[in-house]
Amino acid sequence: MNNTKQITALFALAVSSVSQLMAGQVDSNLPDYKKVFGVSGTLNAVGSDTLNNMMALWAEGFQTYYPNVKIQIEGKGSSTAPPSLIEGTSQLGPMSREMKDSEIDKFEKKFGYKPTQVSVAIDALAVFANKDNPIDQLSLKQVDTAFSSTFKRGGKPAKVWGDLGAKGAWSSKTLSLYGRNSASGTYGFFKKVALLSGDYSTAVKEQPGSSAVVQGVSSDLGGLGYSGIGYKTSGVKALKIAGDEGGHFEPTAENCLTGDYPLARTLLIYCNKAPNKSLDKLTREFLKFALSKQGQQIVAKDGYYPLPAEIASQIRATIEK
Repeated sequence: MNNTKQITALFALAVSSVSQLMAGQVDSNLPDYKKVFGVSGTLNAVGSDTLNNMMALWAEGFQTYYPNVKIQIEGKGSSTAPPSLIEGTSQLGPMSREMKDSEIDKFEKKFGYKPTQVSVAIDALAVFANKDNPIDQLSLKQVDTAFSSTFKRGGKPAKVWGDLGAKGAWSSKTLSLYGRNSASGTYGFFKKVALLSGDYSTAVKEQPGSSAVVQGVSSDLGGLGYSGIGYKTSGVKALKIAGDEGGHFEPTAENCLTGDYPLARTLLIYCNKAPNKSLDKLTREFLKFALSKQGQQIVAKDGYYPLPAEIASQIRATIEK
């Protein structure tokens, strides 16, 4: 199931808590996390930069229950998650995109079964402009004309802000583009969805992390960049985006859940769970914590959108089998 369909399914199955979720609030029906006995050891997580801060906050919260547990987090990009899981150097593989077929195949070749995918939060991949920029909305076609070199949506190259509709003095201001590097799941998701798998323009300044993208746009009047909504700062504004169906939509929880915001996605953690076998207790309890009320409060605190209780319950069931 692709990210858009997955999020639409989340909305369809969460009728009882829609009003809270639309406001980006934590579903009151989520269960409290309850401490269990026998949790110890070291937990390693390797993967997404987008999830890096959230993983650190989850680790901090988890350690209030289990102060002797050691948690190590490395967030250099989603593409680092599958190799670490395959090599056994991590138990958790945070990713801001779904695993590619080739990554799943390598995992399955090693273990004889597929990795387990766990949705942990909802994200709006935002397109940010400097806060002083007069433009407040773009279509995906316009986004493609700015960031792409292949223009699969049919537009013409955008070089200055006037090409994206800016007037007056802003019309001649050069577009200054900021993006992620190829190790990033955000890079891959944006390429696939916004650019229709086209090639990036060589003018895009690739950054090692999401915060660097936002910082670049914040300090550059002509800046335009993409990053997870959780990295939004006062120096940038998240633009309304129009998809193929038309209509510009803000990157809100409501618009992500309904599928109206075209760059909505779920944030994921992959783990190695053999069929008909239990996850090791440390990994299982960390994931249960992330999907609990306390864990989803951290999601909201970090600027992302929490999961509906009904969906979180279904996901928990898959890791508790």
